[in-house]
Amino acid sequence: MARRLLVALLAVAMTFTAVMASAAAESGSWQHVPVPAQIRPQAGLNEAVASGPDRAWAVGADAVGREAPGFPLVLRWNGTAWQRQTLPGVGWQGELLSVAATSPTAVWAVGRDSAGGARLLRFDGKSWAESRPPRGVVLTKVVTGGGETWLIGSRDGAQVLLRRDGRDWRDVPVPPGAVYGLHIKAGDDVWAAGETHSGAAVSHWDGTAWEQTIVSGFPRSAVGSVLAVSPTEVWAGGTAGFVGGPVGKPIPPLLARFDGKAWSRVTVPTDFGGITSLAPTASGELGWVSVARSQKYGPPGSWPPFVPGPDFLAWNGQSFTEYSEPAVAGEGDSSRLHLAPVPGTSTVWSVGRAGGPEGTFAPRILRFG
Repeated sequence: MARRLLVALLAVAMTFTAVMASAAAESGSWQHVPVPAQIRPQAGLNEAVASGPDRAWAVGADAVGREAPGFPLVLRWNGTAWQRQTLPGVGWQGELLSVAATSPTAVWAVGRDSAGGARLLRFDGKSWAESRPPRGVVLTKVVTGGGETWLIGSRDGAQVLLRRDGRDWRDVPVPPGAVYGLHIKAGDDVWAAGETHSGAAVSHWDGTAWEQTIVSGFPRSAVGSVLAVSPTEVWAGGTAGFVGGPVGKPIPPLLARFDGKAWSRVTVPTDFGGITSLAPTASGELGWVSVARSQKYGPPGSWPPFVPGPDFLAWNGQSFTEYSEPAVAGEGDSSRLHLAPVPGTSTVWSVGRAGGPEGTFAPRILRFG
């Protein structure tokens, strides 16, 4: 009896949390957050990660094209403002592509220098320092989760996945095709988003082998983000691909959901663009979807035929609420959007790159909640 009562109370608490999170999403808005003044022109951000309300990281490059190819850029949120971080001993030019953290004292960033060489940085809670990257590997992404740290890259033109094993990096078998994103729940529970010759694909690693399923068989479709809520609820987002048409033809977004048996496409309230990021709620459910270069069909007979679509979609378990990024004086819309939820809260960061004056570009940081 006592156990049944406890289960019922937990169910009520979880329902209340989900309702409150949904209500918060529907009543809020995205706000622009300034970047540090000392960032030079032609800067952009690629990824961010948050480990608490007063601790988040964003990486990218600045002075791109002016002092080509630019310099690695690391920003830190201290609860009040974003601050540029010093990188002792990092004298190379290039760009940081990805950042992830297993704890506040174990933050990883990967990048590439101007010669195309892989760069791997680690923050130990006090300062950033270079770490030796795996030999012969060009790195594109670092992903953490479930106490694990994995790298995505290539070696001699072939894709590789590497897993942190104590003090070294070990190769993990790669599923067929290409892998663009990972969701790591545990060492034996990893989901990979990508594409094959057959179309967009998601693969699951059980610690021994990959099991791959095709999300969409439409030509040139691909998924780059995956979010596993449970074995019977997995989400994947990317682009739907296209056949024929003029050069520059807009490509539809692709959002799909797995119920443990098959993938089904989920309708989103925009006609074109690419889904670049999926973010969970504090309870692990799907909370947010970002759509870069989002467009909709305009009214019949209107010109131009397209109008701006939503940049962000909040999911309440049944439907989407549409949000647009705020206008920023002197800047255009974002061309890149990467979501970084703050654990245990309803706050979400978005970082990327926006159009700047006279054909330049600028870093963009937005926050919801």
